[in-house]
Amino acid sequence: MFSKEESRLLRETFWISFGKSFPRKWLLYNTKIKGLSFKFYFDTKKAFVALDLEDVPITIGIENRINCWEKLEALKHILHSEFLPKAIYEEEFYLDNGKEISRIYVPLEQKVSIHNKDSWQAVMEFFNTTMPKFEAFFEEYKDIIKG
Repeated sequence: MFSKEESRLLRETFWISFGKSFPRKWLLYNTKIKGLSFKFYFDTKKAFVALDLEDVPITIGIENRINCWEKLEALKHILHSEFLPKAIYEEEFYLDNGKEISRIYVPLEQKVSIHNKDSWQAVMEFFNTTMPKFEAFFEEYKDIIKG
């Protein structure tokens, strides 16, 4: 069992190591579509890459999320056939804090833990091969998604 501080240091070391091993500028939050972002996720049980769609301020609100989600749903066959065949669509996904978002994600199918350095290389390689496919899909279809 790790203390909070040990866990924090391991997480920090992983992300620094990932950045040094695979140095590149990831799209992540720079999508230019409000509420749409890409995320890397790695904890003590799993790893995945995701496209998250969140509600944005009240001026745009849930309508933006619904509109973008409908467009992503319409592109589902293309995402699966040309980019990420194992992408999972979840229109209603609840974060640990209870916030509801929509998420498309690709999980790493092997058991991994950020606390186990032996699994780090597999996760880094998974991130480095999967996220560029997500970004390529987005770049190809962002005008449709943005609508």
